[in-house]
Amino acid sequence: MSGIDKRNRLGEEPFTYQITKNGTVIISYGGRQIKIVKGMEADRLVARIRDVEDIPTEVQLLLAKITGNFKRGNEMLGKKGLD
Repeated sequence: MSGIDKRNRLGEEPFTYQITKNGTVIISYGGRQIKIVKGMEADRLVARIRDVEDIPTEVQLLLAKITGNFKRGNEMLGKKGLD
């Protein structure tokens, strides 16, 4: 996994999740809700989380992947400019 999380961002555990009574999974990043997963996709996600819940970085990786194309690591280039 070292090749995936080169800057150890997942070790900081930025993602959190909440499973509601009806099985919906609410994923947050830095305290802000970013994705809601419902239905069969939520069922599969919960099963995968339970398989690796003893390894926090693996849970973080699952949550990062389910959010899609999120936080590639090049955000600062847009803020600072290319000067």
